[in-house]
Amino acid sequence: MFQKRELLRTITYNWRTLIGFEVLYKLLAAVIFVPLIRAVFDGVMRLSGYYYLTLENIVSFAVNWMTLVLFFIFAFLFSLVCAMDISAVIFVLDCSRRRKHVSIYQTIIFAFRNTCRVIKRKNVATLFLILLMIPFFNIGVVSSLGSTVSIPSFIRSYFQTHRRIIFACAAAWILLTVFLFRWIYTFHYFTLERLDFKEAAKRSRNLIRKEWIKDISFLLLVQALFYFCYFIFAVSGVLLVLIFGKIFSELGFINIMEASAIWGVIFVTCSIVFAVGTPVSFGCISFLFYRHKKKKQESMPDFHILSHPSEKSSRRRILAAQTGLFIIVMLGYSYLVYHSSAEKLDIQIEYLRTMEVTAHRGASMYYPENTMAAFQAAVEMGADWIELDVQQSRDGQIFVMHDRNFKRTTGVDKYSWELDYNQIRALDAGICFSTDYAGERIPLLRDVLEFARENDIRLNIELKPAGFETDFEKNVIDVICDMGFQDKCVVTSQQYETLKNVKEYCEDITTVYVMSLAYGNINRLKYADNFSVEAASVTPGMVSRVHNAGKQIYAWTINNRNAINRMIDLNVDNIITDNVTLAQKCIYESKTSDVIQKLVRFLRRR
Repeated sequence: MFQKRELLRTITYNWRTLIGFEVLYKLLAAVIFVPLIRAVFDGVMRLSGYYYLTLENIVSFAVNWMTLVLFFIFAFLFSLVCAMDISAVIFVLDCSRRRKHVSIYQTIIFAFRNTCRVIKRKNVATLFLILLMIPFFNIGVVSSLGSTVSIPSFIRSYFQTHRRIIFACAAAWILLTVFLFRWIYTFHYFTLERLDFKEAAKRSRNLIRKEWIKDISFLLLVQALFYFCYFIFAVSGVLLVLIFGKIFSELGFINIMEASAIWGVIFVTCSIVFAVGTPVSFGCISFLFYRHKKKKQESMPDFHILSHPSEKSSRRRILAAQTGLFIIVMLGYSYLVYHSSAEKLDIQIEYLRTMEVTAHRGASMYYPENTMAAFQAAVEMGADWIELDVQQSRDGQIFVMHDRNFKRTTGVDKYSWELDYNQIRALDAGICFSTDYAGERIPLLRDVLEFARENDIRLNIELKPAGFETDFEKNVIDVICDMGFQDKCVVTSQQYETLKNVKEYCEDITTVYVMSLAYGNINRLKYADNFSVEAASVTPGMVSRVHNAGKQIYAWTINNRNAINRMIDLNVDNIITDNVTLAQKCIYESKTSDVIQKLVRFLRRR
């Protein structure tokens, strides 16, 4: 009981400093290294001649010399990041043991100096030891992630068909971990008693002698408790989401809100698990380290702690610098999260790239198609893109409409080239859908671009030439460029000649060829940057070939669960649908494991 109280006091004595450092350090590492790694990875892909990684080419990419160099650089940087994190945790806990208060400033200085010692030639093996031991210290983290996030089907298939290889690798890892476990206290000796790696490893072996089975069992138990706490937290979050979902069930788009909220809870929970994994693991190792030293009557570490500035002006400057850095890091992290949610950080790797949803003619299942009401609803339902069709009026205006004739949607039997836009504007685009939407108007493309910019949503603009237009492609592109929307839209057409005209007029516009039937090597169509294919024609081979060419494939128009799930399994890049809610819900479900889905179904029955 005394040991438990002592452990609790040690952990909580400098808890503000420990949490403050961990939050600041983990956010700073994310803000710096995530974009850096993404940029370097994309650069290596381009230099290696790979535009998109698929199951067919990922092995050859992995053994490419530039990829191997990138891997070793990343491993080195990752081990340095871990070394500084571990140094800080060990330092703060040791100061707590000695009942000495320390600041974030003192922790950063100590951790940085200790990490600099690691890169010396005689100590560089410490980095190798950290890399090999980190998986053991994160069993709880990996288990948490594996039980909530869906594992890609090709990985599951590989595990099922190569069980002997998997078991052999697992056995080898267990044996290696047991062998390396003798050196588990090396970093403590290295950090607290400032020994070099060789001497620290020797002292670690002596300290753990006859204790290693108990220590392994204790740390495994901690990882199991870590996973249990994570699961309880995740279950509580999911339950809370479902309760609110039931309360607000009268909202028409609550299903997608519920699905995205559940995924958000899982994402936040996983982030917390990753953030606290290292402190928890090395906090427990520190507890064992002191206990063994006391049992074997070794002297306790007693190193000099850098004094905190005594002058008020110096303390204020340090506090201001910490506050400023924290604000900058939070802004950077928010920017990172925004870009991630906007799919700007997606990597071109099958099964890892986030699938997007396009609202076909807006939320056309519930609202009159190609109207501002349908576009507003698509935003509220969580669509990533809005698909719309454009025509040219008699007076040259670019307006939003699918059919050449207005009969189906407005009841007026006239063609687009027969009316000026002032006449078109007077037509009722909602009355034929429902009297509830009487008065909806046919908008200009410019109006929709302004709406999209205000709501931060991207557009799939399909050109529908009828043969009566004048400079149709040029006028459409001029409107897009005038609004500065080139990077937030794609221009599509079922006529390849139209895409050729677009590219010849403006190379920067991304073009998409819309096809009802696709056969053969469609990548030869050079004026098409991407392809939009009717869902029945999409095959695994087609998706792979398009991805290998560095292009994307959209599937249309998919409105039932089975068809949507088939496109998810085929790993298309974009699903075009009238039912945004269902598509988003299927995608969110595909990201979560069977455990979470069964949990959600169970809680809904309560």
